[in-house]
Amino acid sequence: MRRIASLSISALAAALAILAQQGDARACGGCFHDPTDNASVVTDHRMVLTIAQDQTTLYDQVKYQGDPKSFAWVLPIHGQVKVGLSADVVFSALDQATQTQVRQPVLNCPSRPACPGDTLDDSPNAGAFSADASASKDSGVTVISEQVVGPYETVQLSANDPTALETWLSKNGFVVPADVQPIVAAYQKEGFDFLAMKLLPGQGIQSMRPVRVTTPGASVVLPLRMVSAGTGANVGITLWVLADGRYEPANFPEFIIKNDELVWDWGSQMSNYRTLRAQKEAASKNQAWELESSMTVRQFQLVNPIRGRFNAMQDYAPITGTNPQTAEQVRDDDLEALFHGQSEGLRVTRLRADLAHASLAQDLSLTASQDQTEISNMRSVARDINRPACPTFPPCPGFNGFNGFVGAGCAVDSSGSVAGDAFMLGGLGFVGIALARRRRRNKQA
Repeated sequence: MRRIASLSISALAAALAILAQQGDARACGGCFHDPTDNASVVTDHRMVLTIAQDQTTLYDQVKYQGDPKSFAWVLPIHGQVKVGLSADVVFSALDQATQTQVRQPVLNCPSRPACPGDTLDDSPNAGAFSADASASKDSGVTVISEQVVGPYETVQLSANDPTALETWLSKNGFVVPADVQPIVAAYQKEGFDFLAMKLLPGQGIQSMRPVRVTTPGASVVLPLRMVSAGTGANVGITLWVLADGRYEPANFPEFIIKNDELVWDWGSQMSNYRTLRAQKEAASKNQAWELESSMTVRQFQLVNPIRGRFNAMQDYAPITGTNPQTAEQVRDDDLEALFHGQSEGLRVTRLRADLAHASLAQDLSLTASQDQTEISNMRSVARDINRPACPTFPPCPGFNGFNGFVGAGCAVDSSGSVAGDAFMLGGLGFVGIALARRRRRNKQA
């Protein structure tokens, strides 16, 4: 069974997941799995980073397949964090509001003119384009907080040395692969604490729900070193930054695909947008981030889809236990965290990268762009190829016996308008017949 979940971590956090040997994970942070399990690879991430002056929250969407008893995460964090439930619909709403759309060019062909007897079709045209916690006093690991959040058991840890941390993780069912141990040690040396998460006993994959983690203060670093755990040769990341302005990578190259680069192919009915992205990524040796868009989005554009699709069984889930919440209360808390400190018209910047594994050797630092110009998600092509010929239309059906209106009309001139002489003659013919008949009736009367 496959289930999408979202784990959010602090701004300087990434995820570590332990997977069943038969499972695979996509769109998670650092994925740990048995070294003999070559089928489990992280292929893509979807993250949301919302930045305010007093707190930062990062969501990381997850696809997971495997034994639910093997699902576990370890998240490097700064300070004590707040953990809560979220929902996949948050990502759907952001994607719908910001996804890049390339406009198909207009052929400028004349349309079939109306003929006598036609009915009008007023229907609108619609178009679509196109992731038991305890410690002894002398273990070297301090348990800061323990909490049950929905289907998850969570514990926040602080360790005074990486060996003690690895020992604690191992005793509590978290297997740290050998190639990831230096990464964990580096984060620990840099002063990070850790958040460990597992599904509660008896909880199946279908009970998994997105999780958000909020940390105090504003922070704009994404720890890609931890994301490298469990990835293959390349890993895709889509990142939305919700803040008071446009953000961009400070220590990675970036690029923008401009309108004058775009070509529409009528033969394939698509643009070269994806080809251009792949070419630019390859030119950077898969180190560059694409700045897809940076737009002002009204909060209702995100709130309405989230509330409109709200379903207690499918989107948000209630929380039971010592601090119970209804699904609606969970949703309201999630929206408050998403928009905390944001204005009604917030700036949403969308970034995309398909990073080579070697590029994950350093964390991603984000910075406010010097150029705060908005970048639209709507693109227009500069030119097109394989343009089809304009269609031709047969003449309108003839009306025999009506003053020469036989097979007339429906001719289209160079401007695309209906040639008017024949149509007017036909109309005058109808009027003349009607007047003649009325005169005859009057004389007879």
